[in-house]
Amino acid sequence: MDKVAFIIGETFLYWNSIFLVLGTVTAVLLFLGFYLGRSGNAVGAFLVIPMCIGLSIVLGRFVHWYCQSDSYSGVFSAMTDYFSGGYALCGAFIGCLLAACLMRMCQGVKDLPELLDSMALAGAAGIAVGRLGCFFTSADRGSILAESWGLPYAWPVINSVTGVSENRMAIFLLQAMFCGCIFVILSIFWLFSRKNGKNGTTFLLFLLLYGASQIVFDSMRYDSLFLRSNGFVSLVQILAAVGLVFAIVCFSVRAVKAGGLKWWHFLFWLFILAGLGVAGYMEYYVQRHGNLALLSYSVMSGCLGLVVLLSVVLCFLGRNQKTERD
Repeated sequence: MDKVAFIIGETFLYWNSIFLVLGTVTAVLLFLGFYLGRSGNAVGAFLVIPMCIGLSIVLGRFVHWYCQSDSYSGVFSAMTDYFSGGYALCGAFIGCLLAACLMRMCQGVKDLPELLDSMALAGAAGIAVGRLGCFFTSADRGSILAESWGLPYAWPVINSVTGVSENRMAIFLLQAMFCGCIFVILSIFWLFSRKNGKNGTTFLLFLLLYGASQIVFDSMRYDSLFLRSNGFVSLVQILAAVGLVFAIVCFSVRAVKAGGLKWWHFLFWLFILAGLGVAGYMEYYVQRHGNLALLSYSVMSGCLGLVVLLSVVLCFLGRNQKTERD
């Protein structure tokens, strides 16, 4: 249950809601800074922001209703009453991407990859702030850990059924820290690639890094969102894998176009497929051998780390080769 921050008359303000607003404000301000600083398109920037917010709220609620329909009396109440219920972050991602594409179709922006780069940077920072609101809820937690485990790995939460305090893995905090690192790394990359970088690379690197992390983190959660037709792999993991593979394909195509098809490209792709395959198997393995979760997630993280490393190498080899040929 959410913890109340302030009571103003008959209005209750919750800590989680406050952090979600702070995360949104952080994302909006940073987006304006990044996008206006490079494109100067103030009209496009101020038009896309309300579109992103509106579509994120609607699609975030729709995805949450679809995966957690038992929490609502029906789809009509879920999509009309926004003062209760929950939201899915993956719905917000879809909303922002859809808003960006609509702006490009309406000629509100001329360079879609440039817009997506700024959105990715702002989104990473916004997630890092917004996730901290889970300090005051019971959401986004993992398995129970020993009392000796503290921050940033675990944080106590009251079990809503038994009323007993449980020291559960703080997945939300690990996600916030990882997104903070993504923001710093990609911001530095974005600044240094300003002269000879290709627009859209920052966005693809975000998909690569965030997608790989979510495949692991969402597997650890006890409140993951699942498709109604599939209770094995969560919806977030599926979308994260799609984003990860999309980035890998784009980097591979760029590398081949830049320097031609080389024998070592096949070696890279072979190791990438092997890493993805082992990571997928470990998801199956951990669900049947919960007592070996540490081993399973270590192997999964190592394999996805290898995939990310090889993909980043493809990204920079393609970029460097293109520069040399130009």
